[in-house]
Amino acid sequence: MGGIGVGSSSGVLRTLLGSCIGIALYERRLKVVGLAHVVMPDSMGRTSSLGKYADTAIPETIRKMITIAGVCGKRLDLSAKIAGGANMFAQTYGNGTVPIGEKNRIAVEEVLKKLNIPILARHVGGTTGRRMLIDIATCTVQIQVVGQSVIEI
Repeated sequence: MGGIGVGSSSGVLRTLLGSCIGIALYERRLKVVGLAHVVMPDSMGRTSSLGKYADTAIPETIRKMITIAGVCGKRLDLSAKIAGGANMFAQTYGNGTVPIGEKNRIAVEEVLKKLNIPILARHVGGTTGRRMLIDIATCTVQIQVVGQSVIEI
């Protein structure tokens, strides 16, 4: 939870999601991929556990992707796919009535929009957890939900 993984060329990154949001960022031309597991929508200024919050996880993932790609000082041509945000326990965040999974989704979408990163696919909401996998070589994202067929988004 709250982790960030990056890779290039080959391999698979994966995470298990409930109300958290998985963000797969990829640069298809360079075959550089990042996967962040966002637990909460806002860091509220915290500087530890950068992968835990939507507002810090996405910039940190991009920073790590730039480093692994060896293109410091240049902008990557990124696309995103997101998954998770289930309403598993009828939890809310803060004083609101919006479930934490929905708050996480909204926060992630807002950060990606501010950074001009298009979201090409989503598999969000519902009431069950899911596993998210991204193949680095092909930039394909698969979603596995217990009792259902694997879906590619």
